[in-house]
Amino acid sequence: GANLPDIFGILGEKRDFASFIKAGYILELTPYMEAEGGKWRNSLYEKALVINEFPQGNSYGVKPGVYGVPIDVMTIKMVYNKDLLNKLGYNDNNVPGTLEEFLVLGKKIKEAKLQGLVSGWGELWMIDCLANNYAFNIMGKDKVLATIKGEIPYTDPDWIKVLTVFKKMQEAGVLASGLVTMVNKTAEQYFANGRAVFAFNGSWCVNVYKGMNPNLRFGVMFPPRASDKYPMSIWGGAGSSFMVNARSQNVEEAVRFLRWLSDTEQQAFLAEVTNNLPANKNCEKKISPILAAFAEGLEDATHPNLWGVSEFPAVIEAFDKGVQSIIIGEKTPEEVASEVQKVKERELAKRKM
Repeated sequence: GANLPDIFGILGEKRDFASFIKAGYILELTPYMEAEGGKWRNSLYEKALVINEFPQGNSYGVKPGVYGVPIDVMTIKMVYNKDLLNKLGYNDNNVPGTLEEFLVLGKKIKEAKLQGLVSGWGELWMIDCLANNYAFNIMGKDKVLATIKGEIPYTDPDWIKVLTVFKKMQEAGVLASGLVTMVNKTAEQYFANGRAVFAFNGSWCVNVYKGMNPNLRFGVMFPPRASDKYPMSIWGGAGSSFMVNARSQNVEEAVRFLRWLSDTEQQAFLAEVTNNLPANKNCEKKISPILAAFAEGLEDATHPNLWGVSEFPAVIEAFDKGVQSIIIGEKTPEEVASEVQKVKERELAKRKM
């Protein structure tokens, strides 16, 4: 702690963040954020700021307040290759918005001998991300969180519907071959080189694709909704954040620097040179159209770090591996749901011991 610089970042979970605060190493920034009628706070995306905030009654025992400044943010959406989509008879104005419209593309993709959707689904967390998107869309946030709390089983019909989305995608031919073992770097290469029509990826891909293929023409879209009952909530939130060393001799200077760094002009510059999505929402008109498209929906984005309740890692793994088994035809959605629920019940029983 004695060797910490004036400004630093923390790589770790929220409990790690909390431990630094409780040890007295991180300055509370709430008074600065709320000054001038909350001018600083109001300039930042709320979903980016909440990652650095501890609410009243938080489980970490941290005094409520803001303890970090987001510098950039991220969202995870789907992207499409404009040239390949044009070959299939589509354009920016009729990109599939529903699951049914998306599934219709499967036959056309096969006939054109193209690959459909690529993503790093060999890395389970990206499956988990899209599955959560569809869970929120099909049953709503409250029911998803009730499931995590153990109040609703994974065998519930709505969870079967979520798992069936992946079955339908596979059967329709909209998923690329080898998807379940694909790491995201490979998926990015596939998409950047014009070998796949769609990709499920984060806003960081703007910079990645630019490096791989500067001439790539692509657009951004929400995952096609499976239901009209609830909105399609994407994952999003703070990317990088900085904290001020509470024991620094330069506290006021450090705070002023972070306020300057997160101001509109500097944020727009960082977005231009890094192709990362800025944390300052006043930059929307100053960033590229492709980054602005990733920013759309950020205020309604969600992320497991924001839910206040966490699923057991073993349950998440069982669910995501279950999706993989559905895609390769080894198991049905009902079989996977039953297996996941058994893991859930086992983990709940362990907690009571």
